Amino acid sequence: MAPQPNRSSSRKRPAWTRLSDEGLLALRFCDLGLRLQDSRLERRVRRLYAELEARGIRFHPHVWLSEEWFSPDGVPGIAVPFYLAHPRLERLERRIMREAEGGNTRWFMRILRHEAGHALDNAYRLRRRKRWREVFGPASLQYPARYKARPGSRRYVHHLGEWYAQSHPTEDFAETFAVWLTPRSGWRKSYADWPAFQKLSAVDELLAEVRGRRPPVRNRTLIEPLETNTRTLAQHYRRKLARQRHYRRGLADEFLHRLFAPRPMRRGASRAATLLRAHRKALVASVSRELGLERYSVQQIARMLIERSEVLKLYVRGNRRDAVRSARWLLERLASLYAQGETPHLHL
Repeated sequence: MAPQPNRSSSRKRPAWTRLSDEGLLALRFCDLGLRLQDSRLERRVRRLYAELEARGIRFHPHVWLSEEWFSPDGVPGIAVPFYLAHPRLERLERRIMREAEGGNTRWFMRILRHEAGHALDNAYRLRRRKRWREVFGPASLQYPARYKARPGSRRYVHHLGEWYAQSHPTEDFAETFAVWLTPRSGWRKSYADWPAFQKLSAVDELLAEVRGRRPPVRNRTLIEPLETNTRTLAQHYRRKLARQRHYRRGLADEFLHRLFAPRPMRRGASRAATLLRAHRKALVASVSRELGLERYSVQQIARMLIERSEVLKLYVRGNRRDAVRSARWLLERLASLYAQGETPHLHL
């Protein structure tokens, strides 16, 4: 019996993969010919569907490629950024934006579960239910440009990081849903002593009510799909960079880039995340004592700095002693900002 051709290897390689970055930026999105069904993302979407089915949820949000991650109000679906559909586009994203949000399987699934929370909220109109409003608040609240995060609060789950659940009731629900959906998350044990446990229990109740039921909202609308998008990649990145500068996204990233290097400056240079992780306990104890802050709050900021250092792939500059001193300054600076109520809108 003749061997079956490998579907991925039999696909024709797009001509644009051989273009320079400048040539690629001149293309329109609709010229890329990208399809989620032909990409490496298809298996990850099927994984989400399997997770939903394991929870008794028959509904599968539709997923399409667009410019950014989002789940539009009133649409029970999820848009995934185009650059995740092909390694060549992901390299371009990393070169221009310094990172590719969702660029590995673990990160991708975390974001996808969060967006699935929004999609199911839309599909089953969960936010209209009294229980939803009692637990998460009114979904009609205006989205803030900035939000005052409380790193020490245990009223919110931790999923995407940087206390995103605190930004808005719908994000609180989506983050809580994502923790609830994640296989082997052990939320009943890990959140047992937290007020956030009541939110997880509410999600469990709400989804039990719709389990096995068809949702009332089943439209398959595609918002800003790539195939009809006539913007060039250059126009997209000019707008994205301008938006990033305008909102000063990532104050922590800004500080981290000042203190650490984007590439090894010498042979055997340590990763910044490795150094921060090794000294986390001592740094947290020192900063919490110096500022008179609850240790748990400082721990959460330290955890965020380690995660961002990993994502940004930063390395230690100079000697280890100076790097630890700089890390202490950074942790103290951010902890002080939060203690004073100045809460920058971090990465997300």
